[in-house]
Amino acid sequence: MCGIAGFISEQNIDNRKGIIKAMTDCIIHRGPDAEGMWLDEQSGVTLGHRRLSIIDLSANGSQPMMSSSERYVISYNGEIYNSSELKKHLESRGHNIEYRGTSDTEVLLESFDKLGIENTLNFVKGMFAIALYDRQDKKLYLTRDRVGEKPLYYGFVGGSFVFASEIQCFKSFPGFSGDINQDAVVDFCHYGYVPAPMTIYQGINKLMPGCVLEIAAPYKEHKVWPYWEIIEVAKRGESSPFKGSFEEAVEELDRLMTESVRGQMVSDVALGAYLSGGIDSASVVSIMTKLSSGSDKVKTFTIGFDDKKYNEAEYAKDIAKHLGTDHTELYVGEKELKDVIPKLPEIYSEPFADSSQIPTYLVSKLAREKVTVSLSGDAGDELFAGYRTYDKLLPVWNKASKVPGGLRHLAGNIFTNAHFGSNKIYRGARCLRADNIVEMRGALEVTSLYKDKVAGREVKLVDDKLLKGQLGSLLLTDMLHYHPDDILVKVDRAGMAVSLENRIPMLDRDIVEFAFSLPDDYKLIGKNGKRVLKSMLYKYVPEEMMNRPKKGFSVPLTKWLTEGDTALWASELMTSSKLAEAGILEKDYVEKLWSRFKKGNENSRFVWNILMLEQWYRHNTK
Repeated sequence: MCGIAGFISEQNIDNRKGIIKAMTDCIIHRGPDAEGMWLDEQSGVTLGHRRLSIIDLSANGSQPMMSSSERYVISYNGEIYNSSELKKHLESRGHNIEYRGTSDTEVLLESFDKLGIENTLNFVKGMFAIALYDRQDKKLYLTRDRVGEKPLYYGFVGGSFVFASEIQCFKSFPGFSGDINQDAVVDFCHYGYVPAPMTIYQGINKLMPGCVLEIAAPYKEHKVWPYWEIIEVAKRGESSPFKGSFEEAVEELDRLMTESVRGQMVSDVALGAYLSGGIDSASVVSIMTKLSSGSDKVKTFTIGFDDKKYNEAEYAKDIAKHLGTDHTELYVGEKELKDVIPKLPEIYSEPFADSSQIPTYLVSKLAREKVTVSLSGDAGDELFAGYRTYDKLLPVWNKASKVPGGLRHLAGNIFTNAHFGSNKIYRGARCLRADNIVEMRGALEVTSLYKDKVAGREVKLVDDKLLKGQLGSLLLTDMLHYHPDDILVKVDRAGMAVSLENRIPMLDRDIVEFAFSLPDDYKLIGKNGKRVLKSMLYKYVPEEMMNRPKKGFSVPLTKWLTEGDTALWASELMTSSKLAEAGILEKDYVEKLWSRFKKGNENSRFVWNILMLEQWYRHNTK
């Protein structure tokens, strides 16, 4: 796991080494073990790298790295889990390469050289953000893993093409303006994250998951193309579903999970796993335990909360005892949780407002005391229908969709214009106007203040990438947007802030493709979500140990924002908004939101979104 940065400029930029060092110094937390740079004066290409040593701890794994043919140079962030299979594949094609070391970087680089970019990307399994320069054709390629585990930002600054693992690196490049993207602000106020490909800054974008960016001399224009698309995977799975019985699906998931976890347990440094007490993390840890040898116990980590309403640590401890892991738990109170708040702009260099970011950072910090790599159970909810939203929304849509669309729209328009400030009425009206289940779900997650817009613009609440099935459409939408832009950002930044590599076995390509091929009732019947995943888990952990309400990984936001020092902090930010002073947010919107929240008429999530944006803005405009 590492951090990358670089730029291409045919302009005579003085002190290229100083610039790339300043950029990579911004992401030293992503790679504290070593730094490297590669410059080509003729083309203007400059590549930088920060290294967190995981595989091949020697200097043979250092980057940027040049291929044996000296045609390609790579600066790469991530892990290729099937690098040994890739090496064998190269040998079977007649490429007998004399490797300098044992790193996955070198195998990946030689594959790009010998097999080509698209053939290599189609073969590999892993998480990655890659900058690959072709010295022969004078082309730079940027590429990102299939689902977006590793971040990659890019854009033009003046006449130079610039890229980096994190967005704060751009501030170290001469001429970067840092102008705020107003459309990103509007979407952030709704979602609590900036949806890709946008970023908070004008002219800077996120490379989309599963895509390749190609830019050639004279480096003025670029093109982006996909090598893998989850929408196509979902459509293929819907049209050609899994034909086996439910029991066969359980066995197949067990096999796929075992292979994925086996590949992701490869490491030359200490490795462990998060164990929250839920289905997903317990599934990963169960298989890790199965694969562990002899007395080499799996190390597991849990954060507990003094507030029993949010605490699952006791359940995690029971699971750890049953599986025989080397378990570490840390209980934290509100003080420890709140102490993280001032650090958030540094940890999440772009505005980010999923409040579970706080405990996620704390559990990452706890794990880093003993390991450098940690596996997690993320993606179980999105792939196997674990959120309660799914089972609650499906029957509502099935009833509403029987009413003629024209009649629903008419009623919705009437109530939209006469909601009297009531979120309940407004959301109900938006639901009546919904043309599909995804739009209805979006309608349930708005505030009536959006009728007055945010800073003069309205947020887009609809996605047009739908399947024929209702549940499949919800799952696909979450995997396209919420999961990569929220969950994966949260996990990556929290881990990297403490130089911890997080791995997510359920995002293995084969598991994702298998999940989208499963019939709906293998995932969800009534309130019973994640059916196939639960059944797999019960082979390792007794059902009665897991049969309890899900508490989630959350914090008491409403309490924080209405009591004590945090309430005073929130009040100061909301009543003297620098964003409003700068015209980035409408003052009236901020004042109404805060007033309604204090009266109990507004969701704390929307207030937290503004607070995180405000805190980020103040931190970045000092």
